[in-house]
Amino acid sequence: MTDAHDEARRLGEVLRRARVLAKRSQTDVAAALGYHQSKVSRLEQGKGTEDSQVLRSIARELGIPLSSVGLADVPDASDSHAETDDMHRRTFLATSLATLASPPSSSHGYGALVHALLPGPFPPAGGETQDLSQLGKRVSDVRRLLYACDYTDLERTLPALITDLRHAATGSDEATALLATAYQTSASLLLKLGDQGNAWLAVGRAMAEAERSGDPVVLASSVRVHAHLLAREKHTSQAITLVRHTADQLTGAYDQRPPRYLAALGLLLLRGVTAASSAGDRSATRDFLTEAKEVSRFVTLDHSDAWANFSPTNVSLHGVSAAVAFGDAGLALEAARPLMRRHIPAPERRAALWVETARAYSQQGRLDQGYQALRIAESCAAQDVRRPAIRELVADMAARDRRRTLPELHSFSRQLGVPA
Repeated sequence: MTDAHDEARRLGEVLRRARVLAKRSQTDVAAALGYHQSKVSRLEQGKGTEDSQVLRSIARELGIPLSSVGLADVPDASDSHAETDDMHRRTFLATSLATLASPPSSSHGYGALVHALLPGPFPPAGGETQDLSQLGKRVSDVRRLLYACDYTDLERTLPALITDLRHAATGSDEATALLATAYQTSASLLLKLGDQGNAWLAVGRAMAEAERSGDPVVLASSVRVHAHLLAREKHTSQAITLVRHTADQLTGAYDQRPPRYLAALGLLLLRGVTAASSAGDRSATRDFLTEAKEVSRFVTLDHSDAWANFSPTNVSLHGVSAAVAFGDAGLALEAARPLMRRHIPAPERRAALWVETARAYSQQGRLDQGYQALRIAESCAAQDVRRPAIRELVADMAARDRRRTLPELHSFSRQLGVPA
């Protein structure tokens, strides 16, 4: 089952992080327990974690609380405990999934956006009827708000824009394409806010309007957001297949394509990089990165606007993220250093560089440098650092500083509302 597979991967990551933090090799841990190195390697890949005796012995060797790997804290690991351990892990998983699936509180304040996404009769238009050029400018403006990580203004702006576009889209392919882009932006925002449930609603609306528009570029952009959501929900193989199928229909003759086309294709390929690296598929990751680099040769713009948030810099950033996903922290930092000296106009991309740098430092146990990288990310895009994924990273780093040698990290964690 997918849930069991996801839990196995999570357990493997817990073991890997603890081993790296303890500065021990797989061979060293295996030798201490009388195992072959390949057994430890398989466990860290999420394979064989159903063997509670092996899982228990490695957890104790690395000083991992047994509850963190879903095991009961009992004196020994005889076979009689296997069923108890299995039940404990299933309960642990169910509790974790229930927490993740809980709907966001109304305090998030984006109820108007969710209401605008719901199907039903058109609400009254927001004001005077606007022509397509005015509506296009408003769509470009909300895309810029997303790149600037101004999520508060984005939440406020999107509902009225969606309403006006729904009215304009009747009988207009161009307005329909703009509506699809507004829905894509809504999905991206909801993903940033950690609301996958309503993101599915936005993605469904985006895909429907994109197909109705008949614009392959708009459809590719909607597919990209759809793949993002699939990967976020751990459906990585489906995300990879979706990206590959769509990209195959758009590749070729890059020197004859407009920037808007190249940006949509390039960003789609980068979404493939993210999905493949999160799935641990190095071959697919390499292929997607190679193709994205090829497309970027024909994109000289390194700035953000409605369509051009794709560039050689963005490709390099995804290379850093992929290295982090594979646990190659040293390679990630090596690739990140030249980017730190490069001008990156989009605040969201600048923040992403420093967040991935923080993840790499964290993988190496260099929590102080990871903390400094996060503060730089905050200076680039304060609202972005407050989204759930980053708060989880900060909480994890603070929890690992058991001796509280970094009071500023714990203060930052409390500031974000996630004390360890």
